[in-house]
Amino acid sequence: MAQVAGAPAPSRVQREWREWLLFVALAGPNLLLFAIFNYRPLFYNAYLSFHDWDFLSPVKIPVGFDNYVDVFTDPHFHRVLLNTVVLMVGGVCLTIAIGMALALLLNQKLVGRDAARSVLFAPYMLSGAAIAVVWVYIFDPNYGLLRVVVSPLGLVPPNWLRDTSWAMPAVIIVYTWKNLGYTMVVCLAGLQAIPRELYEAATTDGANAWERFRHVTIPGLAPITFFLLVTGILASFQTFDLVHVLTRGGPIDATTTLVYYLYEQGFIAFKAGNAGVAAVFQFVLLFIITMLQIRYLERRVTYAA
Repeated sequence: MAQVAGAPAPSRVQREWREWLLFVALAGPNLLLFAIFNYRPLFYNAYLSFHDWDFLSPVKIPVGFDNYVDVFTDPHFHRVLLNTVVLMVGGVCLTIAIGMALALLLNQKLVGRDAARSVLFAPYMLSGAAIAVVWVYIFDPNYGLLRVVVSPLGLVPPNWLRDTSWAMPAVIIVYTWKNLGYTMVVCLAGLQAIPRELYEAATTDGANAWERFRHVTIPGLAPITFFLLVTGILASFQTFDLVHVLTRGGPIDATTTLVYYLYEQGFIAFKAGNAGVAAVFQFVLLFIITMLQIRYLERRVTYAA
């Protein structure tokens, strides 16, 4: 908009105020919605963690740190933390390792490569609950697909979802299968971003396939691997639908993770205070893990110029 002839030019302070007002007008509604739907529940959970409340009573009774003592001294909660770590380590490591291997394979010029990529990526687009329902039938020891596969070999499939020793491996298998396609696609993008000249130079220097993978591919995929590690850990802590449909946290407490413990305490036992403690603990734990990853792991990652 042209300035009116003879009108004084706006000062630097006025221009800055206009820019700030424009920023508030454009970004303010989004920031407000973000605060309402993200930070408000967080602070409300922290508030509930210091109260005794059953969601029905009109009065919330302040109890100080009693809920924290109750939760942190509960042996069941200790098992929950162990289950959460097992799912995180097993699921994230398997997903990254197998996803990277598939990406290396499907980065080659193979017949039906694009179709294979689409098929492998499809489970990531589906609902976790729907996938878990399918795997309930696959794991069924009497009529499931796995029994059909292993019976001719003279093997007896375990009762995956009812055996305390096999339930968590079953959850990890389904978690890995669902997220495998996403990891593969991200790794494919990383592989295709590595300059071909680096492989050609390594080959000219006499490097074999393993040496090219070790000294060219792995460093080239370092930023992608770091990204998948951070997002994978965050996703594993939020895995609720798979656990709920497959095992409902059982048998006993073999697959109860932190997010499922929060659900049990809040919406089954109606202990809002204990659920608030679990929510606050999960937030603090994820914040610490993320900061440690950024602080120490990102130093080892080399980003291309």
